[in-house]
This record gives sequence, structure tokens and C-alpha cells, in this order.
Amino acid sequence: MATFVPQHLTLRSETFAIERHDTDEIVGSGDWVALVRGASGLTVIRTAANGADGWRAFEGDIGHELDVPGMLVSILSPLSEADLPVFAASTYNADLVLVPASSAEKAVVLLRAAGHTVTD
Repeated sequence: MATFVPQHLTLRSETFAIERHDTDEIVGSGDWVALVRGASGLTVIRTAANGADGWRAFEGDIGHELDVPGMLVSILSPLSEADLPVFAASTYNADLVLVPASSAEKAVVLLRAAGHTVTD
């Protein structure tokens, strides 16, 4: 069983889109927040167009060591137990956990109840 790691999370103000791309054209545009290349294509997280339904992102603790167990699962578990869909992208310094924009406030309540500090 993973260790629970209480974290300080920031709910970012932007609404994001999660897209799949078959080419690398977007890479040079700078119009993205995260890129993940897999065997089936390029996944892109970028700011959504005005008024678009999308995803809100929680950014986890910045600067934790890579060998700390339980960082991501501590965020994902309370969301999963409430049947909220999530999309996660990790960087060297932090995790970015996205939930549907319509569920962001519910996610804040769940994460705080789980013991995390959430700033928005």
C-alpha cells in the first residue's frame, strides 16, 4: 500500500484541452503546457479556447525528490474513490492532475478532505 503524502496543491486558473496529435507541428508553436510522446501519437495539454469546456489542473508540490513514493497516488486516490475522471502529466518538478472543469470545485473539497492543502 502506498504511503499518503499530504501536499500543497494549486488549482490553476486556466481551462485546458487535452488533445492527440499525429504530427509534431504543434511542438514549435509553444502553444502547449505539456507534451507526452507515446507509440500511438503525441498527447498535448494546452490552454483551451475561450468558452470551451475543458479540464482544470491541480499542480502538486514543486521540487520534491523523484524517489518519494506516493506523491501522485495521494492526489489520485480521493478523486478516483469519488469516480472523478482524471488525466495526469508529471514533470521533473511537479505533477499536473487534470479533472473536468465542471468537477473542479468537487475535486477541491475531496482533496482538502483527504488532507491536502489546496489554493486557488
